[in-house]
Amino acid sequence: MSEKNYNKIVGEKGEEIACNYLKNLGWTILERNFRYSRISEIDIIAKDNDTIVFVEVKTRTSASFGHPFEAINKNKLLNIFKAGLSYLQKTKEHYKRYRIDIISVLGKYKPEIEHLKNISLN
Repeated sequence: MSEKNYNKIVGEKGEEIACNYLKNLGWTILERNFRYSRISEIDIIAKDNDTIVFVEVKTRTSASFGHPFEAINKNKLLNIFKAGLSYLQKTKEHYKRYRIDIISVLGKYKPEIEHLKNISLN
């Protein structure tokens, strides 16, 4: 299996774990893999009470190459923000509250989940 295919499978598994985690919190999953442009995608769009949450999921089988959160930079957050605005326009939903969260899934057999809420673009 190529490294690209392996990374895709790991990423998809991490997103599935994150979706289950959010559902267990009582959130509603509205959409997965919402594509805004060739380079911008939101992994999970969910509803947390009256707030729409745009969730980026980063998955690693180990921390050998750094913690998953280290893979997020300001440019990535800006792309998620733009994609989120596009989603709100597309759905014509009028949510007063929205935010960006990041979920880290780390580990192969018993993955640990970390959830950072309300990430700032600053």
